[in-house]
This record gives sequence, structure tokens and C-alpha cells, in this order.
Amino acid sequence: MDATVGSGEGVPVGPDAARRPTPASVPAHAVPVAGVGFRGWRWEATDSETTGRPDPALLPAGHAVAVVPAAVLEATPKMLVMDVDSTLIRQEVIELLAAHAGREAEVAAVTEAAMRGELDFAQSLHHRVQALAGLEAAVIEDVVAAVEPNPGAREVIEAFHGAGWQVCAVSGGFTQVLAPLAADLGLDRYRANDLEIVEGRLTGRVLGTVVDRAVKAEMLRLWSAEAGVAQPGVMAVGDGANDIDLLHAAGLAVAFCAKPALREHADVELDVPSLDVLRILAGL
Repeated sequence: MDATVGSGEGVPVGPDAARRPTPASVPAHAVPVAGVGFRGWRWEATDSETTGRPDPALLPAGHAVAVVPAAVLEATPKMLVMDVDSTLIRQEVIELLAAHAGREAEVAAVTEAAMRGELDFAQSLHHRVQALAGLEAAVIEDVVAAVEPNPGAREVIEAFHGAGWQVCAVSGGFTQVLAPLAADLGLDRYRANDLEIVEGRLTGRVLGTVVDRAVKAEMLRLWSAEAGVAQPGVMAVGDGANDIDLLHAAGLAVAFCAKPALREHADVELDVPSLDVLRILAGL
């Protein structure tokens, strides 16, 4: 099967960055590509081309290779579906909320275990949200203000929209934070958990069905069907165990600076902390 092969690196810091040599494994016909926080090359190869896909182990430090099957690259329209915490954004929202309750370390430890796949996500979410009981709902505004999209987030969203394609987010976090973020970034669709608020304070509970790994995959299938996007055209991106089913449901599964529990389920392991690389993987 034909495939597009990309080889790239995180952009190094310093005056010599632009003069770093092209790796010997990159063929002469490769097209240079670059964006927020990375540079690289893109070219087409076939299974019969033994030199078309460089061995990652032989690449210089800081370089990586991603192989995108032709069926994925050629699919149109496309759709991008992203996890939110530590993927679309830098932070874990529940930890930002827990900091206001003085229980950030406790909640962070549970979050880390859940993302490694050591705990059931729904149970871990309920446990962590209980730590927020009694917080004034007004702290949510502080958390919204503190949230920062990961580098390249705005650029890849703009590129997908420029092609007429949709960008969606599905999160084990909270609608009260995701909704204003979605409005700011221009996301087409989103889904998260709803924090229960009574008389201006968090109760320590969430309403309705928890957005766990199964629900994430369900939303991807629903959104792509509604938008008329076949599976090969759907790119899913996440960082933890709660994203395993999401990646399995997609045509191209990307693990973004991910935990080991997710990496084995990914087609592409993206360790350059820039979402703008997704634009290249989509052929934009």
C-alpha cells in the first residue's frame, strides 16, 4: 500500500537551528514542512521501497518518523477529534479546580493513576470530584482563565476549517470549562461531564453518564456519521488510557506526548509538543 512518510523534529533552540543538516535517510524528493515548534519533510513511499521508510533507531536525536496510510491521507472530508486535558490544553482541569480546595496533590495522584490505566476512569472521576465539594462555583471562571491551549492548537483548527473540515473535542473533564474554550477556539462539536452546582457551590458530584473511554468512542462515531466522514478520514488524538477506545474508532490514531498505556494503541506517537504537526499528518 502506498503511504506518506514524514520525518521531523522539534525545532531546536539556538542560532544554529536552521543550519542543522537533513538526515541521510530523507530522500532527495522529500518536501520540507514546518510549523509551530517543528520542522520536517514529507514524501510518498510504497511497501516495496526499502529506503522509503527510515528506521527511527537510525535517525539523529530529536527526530521521529510518522507513516500515514494512503487511504487515510486521501480520505475526504476529514474530521479531527481530540481529547482535552493534556492534549488540546496544557493542564488537567480537575487539578486546577482541586488547587482551590487545597487538594491538588491528592487529586493529581489519582489522575495520574487513571491515565496510566491503573484505575477505572469513572470511579476515579467520582473520587476526584468529591474533593471539590463545597467549592464556590465562581472558581470555575478562574480555571477557565488559567487554561492554555497546547502549542499549535489554533493553527491546526484553522487549517482544518480552511479545508472545510470539522474539529471536535471530547473530554473526561467538565462542560463548564470546555464550553468557553470551545467557543474561543471555534470547535464544531464537544462533549464533557457536567459538574453539579447547587446554590452557587459544587456538590462534589457529576450529572448523568460519565464520559469514559466508551463514550468517547461513541461520540466520535456519532459526530463523524452526522458529518458524513468515513472512518479513514477521522483522526483521533489523546494522551491517556481513557482515550484507548477513541483511538481504536479512528482512521488515524495519534498518541500525543502520551502515557505508555495509550502508545501501544496508536498509529503515530507524537512526542513533539505541538498539535500543529497534525496538520501535516492530515496532508494540509
